[in-house]
Formats: sequence, structure tokens, C-alpha cells
Amino acid sequence: MNRDVLLVLITILVALVFDFLNGFHDSANSIATVVSTRVLSPRLAVLWAAAFNFLAAFFLGTAVANTIGRGMIRLEHVDQYVVMAGLFGAIVWDLLTWWWGLPTSSSHALIGGYAGAAMMHAAIHTGAASVFSVIIPEGWYKTLIFIVVAPVMGMVLGLTFMVAAHWILQNKPPQVVDKWFRKLQLLSAAAYSLGHGGNDAQKTMGIVAGALYTAGFMSKSDMLSNWGRFRWPIILAAHAAIAAGTYFGGWRIVHTMGQKITKLKPLGGFCAESAGAITLFGTALAGIPVSTTHTITGAIVGVGAVHRLSAVRWGVAGRIVWAWMLTIPASAIVAAATFMIINFFHPQG
Repeated sequence: MNRDVLLVLITILVALVFDFLNGFHDSANSIATVVSTRVLSPRLAVLWAAAFNFLAAFFLGTAVANTIGRGMIRLEHVDQYVVMAGLFGAIVWDLLTWWWGLPTSSSHALIGGYAGAAMMHAAIHTGAASVFSVIIPEGWYKTLIFIVVAPVMGMVLGLTFMVAAHWILQNKPPQVVDKWFRKLQLLSAAAYSLGHGGNDAQKTMGIVAGALYTAGFMSKSDMLSNWGRFRWPIILAAHAAIAAGTYFGGWRIVHTMGQKITKLKPLGGFCAESAGAITLFGTALAGIPVSTTHTITGAIVGVGAVHRLSAVRWGVAGRIVWAWMLTIPASAIVAAATFMIINFFHPQG
């Protein structure tokens, strides 16, 4: 096996490890509400979420993957070492925030790491003045705008669904409402997991496609036509990795999402998951790489705020927002430092 083939295989393996950790880290987003309302046990909940994360491979296309793969960073500034350094930056930030129990965005860690490594590549090879030339502004505008828009959409939809549900069900006994929504929450949790897999697995798919292109295994026409013969191997590998990560999920974050932000009942869980799923379906089909974490957190806040603003633990929500703000720059810094170390030991042309 020659060195180029080995390098691209290692890069793809690291990308799938990130995808696994994405599922591991973000499994809480898919199952926190259904676990906290005791509709499903944790073991059954992760199986349910993992199955629908994988099934998303067949429903939500590759628009987000195309944005990540060729719409955010100019490919002439990307090589295998940039991809690996970017993935390392994202993985480090994911593990740190998992340890701290903070539901930050694996998606934003990935794009931050990818950008940081590419910018360091440009700084080393063409000078510090060129670092921002690696960025494709159009891809970043919609991503950065939706850092705010996605959780607001989730919050507004969650609030709207809760208000509508209370009005429609105002004369129904609480026990009957609880019984109905314990069953309906299975559907909303499945829909949210489908949206999660459809949005987040695609980000790894884009990175893998970029790695194959920079290594010369994929042509420009392949990149522009949904990756040619590599299409289904990339899609299935990414969804299998995120589904496996979801199965082995992170319980620290389940606790934060399901209990610390606000207390949830089945009706609230259904409304939050439905709001999150609708937001994720729309953004996945539009090719906008949003944070599934931001989306479901906004939805949970909206549901909790229906009763009274004090029902939301704003101190916890504030810690989460700070972690959101730090994700892209922190992962970019780690990735840039990683690329600099790689270049020191293995200088490139």
C-alpha cells in the first residue's frame, strides 16, 4: 500500500471517529426529552434514536454535505493534513465539552476546526495576509446566521406548539393527555433522530468527500455530481458511524438537556422534539449546516417558557450559550496548532 492511499484511509478513519463521537456527544439531543419524560428507558431510547439516525441516509439527501465539502473552504487550500488537523480540533473540543456536560455543537466544532487548519495552511505556505482567502463567504454567512436563527426557530415553534396544545386540550383530563403524548412522543423522538442524522452525518460525508478529492481519488466532476461511485459508500459509512455513536451515547449531556434546563412532561417533550425535527428537516433540505444541539435547546427553552419564564433555569442556559460562542474559535485554535505541529515534523512544499 503506497503512502497516499494509507494517508487517505487514515483521514477517512479519523473522520468516522469524529462522526462516532458526534453521535456519542449529540445522542442526548435525540433522546434527552424521551428519557426525561420516562416514555422510554435509556437503553430503548438509544436503540430508537440510533435506528432513525441511520435511516436518515435514505431520506434527506446530501445538500448539507455539499456545503461542507466544497462550499465553505476553498479546496486549493486543503490537503490530507488540513483535514486531519481540522478533525482533531473538533474531536478535542467535543471530548472536553462532553466531560463538562455541556451540549455544544459538534457541527460548529467541525467547521471551526476545518477553517482553523486551512487558515494555518495558508499562513504557512502563502503568508499571514492570505489567511482569510481560504474562506468562501457565502457558505459561512448562512451557517453563522443560523447559529442564532436555528435555536430561535426551535424556541418559537416549541412555544407555539405548547400554546396550541394547551388551548386544544384544555378540557381534557391530565391523565388522558399524558397517556396520549407518551405514545406520540415515540413519533416525535423518531422524527428528531431522523433530522439529527440527516443534518449531522452529512457534515462528515462532506469532509470525507473533500479528503478523497484532495487525494486525487475523486474528480472535480465527481464532486459536482454527488461523488460518483463513492456516493453510497460515503453515505452509509457516515450514517453507520453516527448511529453507533448514538447507541453508546453520552449520559452526562442527557442529564443537562433533560432535567437541568426545565422539567418536561410527555406533552412538552413531544412539542420540543417536533419543533426541533421541523427545523432540522428544513435546514437539511436547504443545505444549511445547523447545530442540532442549538435547535433542540431552543425548543426545550420555548416549551419551558410557556408556563412561566422562571421555569427555565437561565443560569444553565447561559453556560450553554457561552459554550456555543466559544466552539468555533476554540476548535479552530486547536486545529491550527495541530496543523502547525504536523508541518513542523512533516514540512510540505
